Amino acid sequence: MALALYNTLGREKQAFEPIDPKNVRMYVCGPTVYDLAHIGNARPVVVFDVLYRLLRRHYGMDHVKYVRNITDVDDKIIAASKETGESIDHLTARTEKAFHEDMAALGALDPDEEPRATRHIPEMIDLIECLIAKTHAYVADSHVLFDTTSMKDYGRLSRHNRDELVAGARVEVAPYKRDPADFVLWKPSTDDQPGWDSPWGRGRPGWHLECSAMSKRHLGVPFDIHGGGQDLIFPHHENEIAQSTCADPGHVFARFWVHNGYVVVEGEKMAKSLGNFYTVKDLLQEFPGEAIRLLLLKTHYRQPLNFTKDGIVEATRELEGLYGALRRATHVRAVEPKNANVSLQHFEEALCDDLNTPLALSHLHARMRQLNLVLRGGSRGGKVAQEINKWLLLKMGEYFGLLGQDPEVWFKGAQDDGAGHIENLIEQRSAARKAKDFAEADRIRAELAEQGVVLEDKPDGTTDWRTMG
Repeated sequence: MALALYNTLGREKQAFEPIDPKNVRMYVCGPTVYDLAHIGNARPVVVFDVLYRLLRRHYGMDHVKYVRNITDVDDKIIAASKETGESIDHLTARTEKAFHEDMAALGALDPDEEPRATRHIPEMIDLIECLIAKTHAYVADSHVLFDTTSMKDYGRLSRHNRDELVAGARVEVAPYKRDPADFVLWKPSTDDQPGWDSPWGRGRPGWHLECSAMSKRHLGVPFDIHGGGQDLIFPHHENEIAQSTCADPGHVFARFWVHNGYVVVEGEKMAKSLGNFYTVKDLLQEFPGEAIRLLLLKTHYRQPLNFTKDGIVEATRELEGLYGALRRATHVRAVEPKNANVSLQHFEEALCDDLNTPLALSHLHARMRQLNLVLRGGSRGGKVAQEINKWLLLKMGEYFGLLGQDPEVWFKGAQDDGAGHIENLIEQRSAARKAKDFAEADRIRAELAEQGVVLEDKPDGTTDWRTMG
């Protein structure tokens, strides 16, 4: 089944064909470890985790290499260290650990390689020396800068012309620049700043340079996919292309540039002053990580995402329905059908069509409804149909990084997080019936019905529940 991805470089959806099907390579820009990850940081991790899973399904687990870097030297890190008094080493180690914990709670697989910028300084110096030798970079006032006028198609990715690039105010104005659009490859460090010896004096690399050096070291040039958030198109990814293609002429650097859309929170741009600055760690205190992950996947990755707490609650209810079906099928083995590829065809087609996760999720929910139907004996096939439908539901969940927990464990965790909404309402209704408060019991039943939940009552109480459809 052919995979198509929207390539920002060409502004169109294109058939994806790897350079080497036995060595599919993807690089995604990772965190700058100076503060806790917020929900905007989490979106690309989850999006590219799904792409990674899909690539491994298509080409084999041993034939896909996913690299996501750690930026552990940056002006933001230096500023955070000065503000808090925490040493840079302690700050970056603590923040990196928190990032890994948060992303694991969201069900993200570890990348195959996770290079750190500070461990690749020699490669960065080599890259700068190469650019200087090829007259694409120059030394000025203890800085080394990339000469954007030396590259004819600079701005190709972002499709800005030179006037727009300069007027966009995303370039640093400095007197030592030959051209306002030129960007820093190496900058001097004071005694109280991290720095390394170089031919241009003690200093540290520019942010853009770091990813070019690390991707080349771990994936080579060219490689297949470079990913990240839409906010990185300019200047970060534009400058990566400039450095890498000028250092290695004749190569495209990365063939596909894939970017996820922006995240707004509660309908507004995220800001601490608005009270909508949601860190992943804070959200995990209130909601299951799996529900946060599901919410991030319910909107197509290239579209803007309005992330709300009400949305997490709704995603939690969806998971209650999915895990509820699996709990009712606990006694059923999951058996792969002989025609598994045919059974998964429409689901896989949706994901292969530029990661259309909303459409693929609709197939996941349809399979849940089918499993509920055969469990109730409302569809032919009996035990075999139950086994196959359970396998298909779990297999679809694997693609998304969902439904990997034991249902009982999930329900207990959801309740511990204060989000076991359906189960809590059922318990309240049972208590009302025992107290012969039938009006309250009927009210709760009606509330559940509005949420698409049907209760299955017997004389000794509510024995089961299911979602409608």
